[in-house]
Amino acid sequence: MNTKWCGYQGQVLDVDLSESKIKTTPLSLGLVENYLGGKGFGARIIFDQVPKGCDPLSPENILVFATGPLTGTLTPTSGRMEVCTKSPLTGLWLDSNCGGSFGPEIKLAGYDHLIIRGRASEPSLLVIEDDRASIISASEIWGLE
Repeated sequence: MNTKWCGYQGQVLDVDLSESKIKTTPLSLGLVENYLGGKGFGARIIFDQVPKGCDPLSPENILVFATGPLTGTLTPTSGRMEVCTKSPLTGLWLDSNCGGSFGPEIKLAGYDHLIIRGRASEPSLLVIEDDRASIISASEIWGLE
């Protein structure tokens, strides 16, 4: 873990399903200094990147998986992360907190949060292996039980 960031990796994985493009961008130090962890990051990112009046079910909406500074450490309950978006029910910001291994795995892959945007032209899988990410077709498994 990069000690410069004091609990953060310093990178964001940004996945555009419409364009089938993946990019890694630096985590904003201003974001780290002004917002604490997953919920704060998610709220700010949704505010900055989702257009006003955006239909929550449109490709313009984004899905943010955001971790905090303790995610992936030995601290109790440190497996938590936030999933944030614009709610289809209310049209307002929505977040859900969840546990498990997904948040720590995002951190171990070198990212503080994952942003998914757009709409894929076919069923797809996002594969993250260490510091490499790719979008692959899920057509062969689509509809299987």
